[in-house]
Amino acid sequence: MDTASTSPVVALEGLTKRYRSPGHLAVDDLSLDVRDGEILCLLGPSGCGKTTLLRLIAGFETPDAGRVVVAGREVAGPAAWVPPDRRRIGFVFQDYALFPHLNVLHNVAFGLRDGNRAEREARAAEVLDLVGLTIFAGRFPHQLSGGQQQRVALARALAPAPAVLLLDEPFSNLDAALRGSTRDEVRAILKRTGTTAVLVTHDQEEALTFADRLAVMRSGHLEQVGEPEAIYLRPRTAFVASFLGRTNLLRGEAHGARARTGLGDVLLARAARGQVMLSVRPEALAFDPGGDGVPVRVLQRDFKGHDLTFTCQSTLDPTLRLVVQTGPECAVREGDVVPLALGGAAVPLEGSGKRAAVDA
Repeated sequence: MDTASTSPVVALEGLTKRYRSPGHLAVDDLSLDVRDGEILCLLGPSGCGKTTLLRLIAGFETPDAGRVVVAGREVAGPAAWVPPDRRRIGFVFQDYALFPHLNVLHNVAFGLRDGNRAEREARAAEVLDLVGLTIFAGRFPHQLSGGQQQRVALARALAPAPAVLLLDEPFSNLDAALRGSTRDEVRAILKRTGTTAVLVTHDQEEALTFADRLAVMRSGHLEQVGEPEAIYLRPRTAFVASFLGRTNLLRGEAHGARARTGLGDVLLARAARGQVMLSVRPEALAFDPGGDGVPVRVLQRDFKGHDLTFTCQSTLDPTLRLVVQTGPECAVREGDVVPLALGGAAVPLEGSGKRAAVDA
C-alpha cells in the first residue's frame, strides 16, 4: 500500500493553546486529520477556538502541547518548530491583505520564490487564468470588486502550490448577493485543482454548502466531525443540533428503537434507553388534517418566500412548543388547530464533551 497517498495532509494531535487571560483555554487537547483533496470547515460560534486552531496550523501561534504535522512533516511539537513561510501552507485572510501599490499580477507573484522574474510572472499569469482574472492582471486592488479581490487573494495563496490552503472567514466582507456566487466559484476552483483546504466560518449555511466535512467546535474542543448531511440529520449533541439550524428538542422515555414523547410514540434514529433528549428538525414535522397526530394550535405563521415557518403549541401539553417548516403553499393559518405528525425519526442526543467528537 502507498502510505503517502493515504496519510492525512494535516494531522493535529492533542493540540492545546492557553492564552494569558485567566481560564481561557482556546484549544483543548484537540486531535483532527485533514484528508488529501478535501475541504474541511471549522464551524462554531465566536470564541470557540476555530481561528486559533487555524493559526496553530499556519504557525502564527505556538501550541502549549501537542503536534502539528503537514504533508508528513512535523512543523510544531515538543521538539519541532517550522516557521510559517516554510510550512507549505497558503493563507487567505478575511481582509484579503492585498498590496495596494502592486497590480494584480505582481500581487500574485509576490509569494513566489523559485525561478527568475519572468518565470515567477509566468506562474502568476497561469494561476490568474485559473481563477478567471487574466484580463485584470494590470489593474490595482482598488480597481476591483470585492469578489475579484477575493479571487486575487486566492490566486496568490495557490501560486506556490501549497500542501494545504487555510481560509479565515474569507467571504464575510462580501454582501449577501456576491457572497454566494463567490463562494461557489472558489469551491469550484479548489475542487478543479484538487487543493486540500481548511475553512473557518461561523456561518452554518456557508459551512454546509462549502464543506466536504465539518468539524463543529465549542469551547476549544470538537463536538462532532462528519459530512454535512450526516451532522445535520444525525447531530450528536443539543449544541450541534441547535447550532446547525433550528430544531425541536423533546424529552422522552426511550425503549430501544422507539420513545414516548409529547408527540406520541416516535421512531428513533438510533437505539436508546431511559430518559433522552431528542432532536426533531422543523421540516421533519408535517400537518396532518384529518389524521391522528397530536393536535397543536398555530401561534405564529412566518412566510419566507421559499418556505413557511410555524410556531405551534400542543393542546394536550401547553408547555410543549414546536417549530414546523413547510412549503410556501401550506393553507394552515394562525389560530388553526391541526394534528401534527413526525414524518421521520427523532435523533437521541448525547451530552456535550470530548467523547462526542467522533465522525458522524
